Amino acid sequence: MNWPINWTDLFNATLPVTVLEVAALLVLVVDLAVLRKASESLRLTVAAVLGVAGCWASLNYLLSAQSGGYSVDGQTILAQTGQGVFLQTGILVLTALTLLLLFGTKFTRNPGEYVAVILFAASGGLLVVAARDLVVIFTGLELLSLGLYILTAFAKSNEKSAEGALKYYLFGGMSAAFMLFGFSYFYGLTGSTNIDQIQFAIAQQGATPLLYVAWICVVAGLAFKIAVVPFHLWAPDAYEGAPAPAAAFIASVSKVASFALLLNISIAWFVPSAIEGHHAAVELYLSSVFHTWQPLLYILLLLAAASMLVGNLAALAQTSVRRLMAYSAIAHAGYILLGVATYQHYAGSGSAFDVALTQWHGLSKSTFAVIFYVVTYGLTTIGAFGVIGVVEQETGSDKLEAFSGLHKRNPLLAGVLLVLLLSLAGIPPLVGFWAKFNLFAAVLSESAGLIPFVLVALAIAMSAVSLYYYLRVLKFAYVVEPAEGAENIKVHPVVLAVLLVIAAAVVFLGCDPGVLGM
Repeated sequence: MNWPINWTDLFNATLPVTVLEVAALLVLVVDLAVLRKASESLRLTVAAVLGVAGCWASLNYLLSAQSGGYSVDGQTILAQTGQGVFLQTGILVLTALTLLLLFGTKFTRNPGEYVAVILFAASGGLLVVAARDLVVIFTGLELLSLGLYILTAFAKSNEKSAEGALKYYLFGGMSAAFMLFGFSYFYGLTGSTNIDQIQFAIAQQGATPLLYVAWICVVAGLAFKIAVVPFHLWAPDAYEGAPAPAAAFIASVSKVASFALLLNISIAWFVPSAIEGHHAAVELYLSSVFHTWQPLLYILLLLAAASMLVGNLAALAQTSVRRLMAYSAIAHAGYILLGVATYQHYAGSGSAFDVALTQWHGLSKSTFAVIFYVVTYGLTTIGAFGVIGVVEQETGSDKLEAFSGLHKRNPLLAGVLLVLLLSLAGIPPLVGFWAKFNLFAAVLSESAGLIPFVLVALAIAMSAVSLYYYLRVLKFAYVVEPAEGAENIKVHPVVLAVLLVIAAAVVFLGCDPGVLGM
């Protein structure tokens, strides 16, 4: 397709991404050219500060710009919506917090390269959130994914890091192939790579067998990115082997970007209200096309149920806190996917269609609940991995026993761990409770029938199971006495301040979730 490019509009629309990439290049230049012979601690401090400054500059432009996105011939390539700005803000804040957790770490002698890779990966995440074209989506997704593979392997002296990165890369390559294959079929079926145009074309043409093949391929690729069963096998090894800040980045920023992509695609393709200015197409879509998606949406519901079951039950058997967090992440992906799939499944029945566009910037209750959940989960998970990283660095292990007597060895660190794990379990009044409550309530209010009721009941039951394995960690931290001769755990002041801020934010957002629009 020959696109007339307006370079000024394109530059304005991609400036937040460009700022991050320029910051990454600046970090490399300063680290390798100016501070090459300086101490590792100084190099790490400068690299982290420059990275945070890059995130701040990108966020400042994002919140102040009025670009409105980028379109060509009436087709939106990059969208600047309230939903997108909120998610991009989340990515930038979570990236900055990840960089601040680098202070005091000793897993790499190449801090400049590490920070640069994080910034490049985050820029890919920003692109994924804004993209409305399959080519741009794939470009941003691979920029994010390649950065994650490298970050996982960055602890060069750790064999588990290399093993986790290799598995992550191999599974990621296969998932990218499936997704690209599905994208190519969508282009072949509709003659367009724009996701809105694809929906309109399908509404006019009706479904074909190739449509099912294309969607299944895309689902397989996206399911890997969000680590849902049975595409989750890479997650435990990657979470265990990656450096703690990298694991935090994978569990937070990657999740936000991947679910943002899933929401963008599902809203554009499954929700009739996404078609603007084509009322006849809406009726056609409701009457003859939407029901062809039903079996495929049942697959999403099945993946959500399997992830909740496997993630929570497998976490019960873990002695490594990192692997426990990995299976916990799989379970949380199942909860979030339940919100995505249930709303899309019932959007054509009338109930959800009637209440659509009544919430924040035209979002349904379920969609906003999903966004709230994934952002607050990312914030909580970064803090949890920050605590795990400190304990592991001081004790040399991430096993449950390493947390023994944490409340005596570092009371503040133990307090942060208590708040974050209870939030992940969904205990009120912490933000994790409201994330789950709003998601489950939205699923029940926007859908009808037995299926959503059963799945929400399953999710609540699995949340009770999750409380048990989170309490196991807290038992070692608060009940089990430290080993004889165990020294106090020291924390870098910057890392401790960041962890305390995260814990305070989790408490504050739980007491007043309306700050984020709930």
